[in-house]
Amino acid sequence: MVNSSGRDALSGTFHNEAPKSPWGGGSDKDDGNGGGPRNPWSVPPEGRRSRTGSPSALDELWRRARSGGGGGGLPGVPTGARLWLLILAGLLAVWVLYTSIHPIGPREKGVVTFLGRYSGTLDPGIQFTLPAPFQLVDVVDVGNIRTENFPNSGENLMLTGDQNIVDLAYSVRWDVRSASAYVFQIADPRETVRATAESAMRAVIANTTLNEAIGEGRSKIEAEAQVAMQKILDEYGAGIRIQGVAIQKAAAPAQVDDDFKAVTAAQQEAESNRNNANAYAQRVIAASQGEAAEFDKIYEQYKLAPEVTKRRLYYETMEAVLANTNKTIVEAPGVNSYLPLPALRRGNAPADAQDKGAAK
Repeated sequence: MVNSSGRDALSGTFHNEAPKSPWGGGSDKDDGNGGGPRNPWSVPPEGRRSRTGSPSALDELWRRARSGGGGGGLPGVPTGARLWLLILAGLLAVWVLYTSIHPIGPREKGVVTFLGRYSGTLDPGIQFTLPAPFQLVDVVDVGNIRTENFPNSGENLMLTGDQNIVDLAYSVRWDVRSASAYVFQIADPRETVRATAESAMRAVIANTTLNEAIGEGRSKIEAEAQVAMQKILDEYGAGIRIQGVAIQKAAAPAQVDDDFKAVTAAQQEAESNRNNANAYAQRVIAASQGEAAEFDKIYEQYKLAPEVTKRRLYYETMEAVLANTNKTIVEAPGVNSYLPLPALRRGNAPADAQDKGAAK
């Protein structure tokens, strides 16, 4: 009987004890100082402590903010609701300053919208608006001259007015004339400019011959294309201004380029010959006019003194005729009337002189 009651008492003792943790501590209320080592991964009930044994300042601040400001808090630092209000006020101030102050460059314009509707344009300088999302500012660079090159790569074949094909490469320079129209009127300004330039240039080339396109008609094509592009963009209300068009290359397609070069060379040669003929004709006409004027003057003198004028004309004519001929003048009587002067002039001695020389 004694053994039976002893076993019951011991069993009751085991049933009443709380289960033991392998890290020590018999229950949640145990402070972990007895019954084995404390769980190294759990936070102690008193919170994290610094190396000196007291909780860190960050843990203390966070605990007091979560608890609603209970306790004295850190010196000079608000706690609880006041702390959250200060944080929200700081964020609000940063948001207002960041979205209300707008530095506009000297070559820029700022397009302002109020709740999505256009409300004005900002000039260069430091400008102020209502914070977002009430007022938004879209900064546009109106001083930058943009350049579009055609084509981007390969050939750019166009049909001319005389049913020929020309390979044309050109560039278009443009800038922003109205910032508000530029922002609101067209969705993609660059693509709009490119499409307009392609359409206008093809329309101009369609009314131009091949010789004009690859020759001296380039300046005319550039001017007409610029006018056509500007007219189309103005009809769109795009706020874009075409600064100029420059043709960089105008040639026949590569398959027939050699033949066209030969034709061009022949045309240039024909033009050169035509210019030379015109210059010769002008010289002849000028000489004839000069001779006619001289004849009129001589005729006036002839009417005044016919004999003197005739003798003068005879002397001048003979002077002109005999200027480049060999002349022999015989003055004394008794001299042979025949002298072989041309033979002597050529270094040939007379025949009798040659015979005498041979006899010696």
